[in-house]
Amino acid sequence: MQITSAMKMVSAAKLKKAQDAITAMRPYADKLTELLQSLSATLDADTGSKFSTQRQVKKVLVVAITSNRGLAGAFNSNIIKEVNKLTSETYADKEVSYLVIGKKANDAFKKTNKVIANKSDVFDDLTFDNVAEIAQLLMDKFVAGECDKIEIVYNKFKNAATQIVMTEQFLPIVPIEGNGSASSDYIFEPGKAEIVEQLIPKSLKTQLYKGVRDSFASEHGARMTAMHKATDNAKELKDQLTLSYNKARQAAITNEILEIVGGAEALNN
Repeated sequence: MQITSAMKMVSAAKLKKAQDAITAMRPYADKLTELLQSLSATLDADTGSKFSTQRQVKKVLVVAITSNRGLAGAFNSNIIKEVNKLTSETYADKEVSYLVIGKKANDAFKKTNKVIANKSDVFDDLTFDNVAEIAQLLMDKFVAGECDKIEIVYNKFKNAATQIVMTEQFLPIVPIEGNGSASSDYIFEPGKAEIVEQLIPKSLKTQLYKGVRDSFASEHGARMTAMHKATDNAKELKDQLTLSYNKARQAAITNEILEIVGGAEALNN
């Protein structure tokens, strides 16, 4: 009970910082993604970005984001189940490979021999630059034709008790259908195509960083909740054991008293 209570307090302390980080970042990341999707929808096919190229999907790369540690309830198992569902149902007829972020995902998928990279060490120093390197690796693989589609699976932070399993398409970028009004809302210098070409890599790096940050905050929320329940269960078990101990102790004392009384009566007789 003391151990689980201490783990709960540690996760609660880490959760506050992680929650503040993702809460501050999410509006910026969402607006940047929305803007670039709107701009991509207005670009001609000839001037479109290499990251928007729609190809026949034969090879799919799934980025599975879990944690390095357990004791967080269903946090990791939900991601693993969702990735397995994508593999066996959505992309059953495709060639699926994995890039894992988190030791739990690596443990789950390394036996399949489809893990192309394990980036679990990013949690040792979770910074934008370190995550940007992973995003650049994904972009390079897509441009080189090593994969035709990239999906990210992670836990989105809602609150300490609730995490939502998300599956987002990372590449190719999907333009917002029928949204051509964005071009009239902004003035572009030097030009729309040049700006999109420079901002898309930054947007993709931000999108992945947001996903990792979401997962990081969700992990501490899930662990705090799991350890809270474990502490309550341990306290209940302790109370039950204390009651059982007291009953056994009282029974032993009663037996001793009966033996003493019985011995005294025997001596009197």
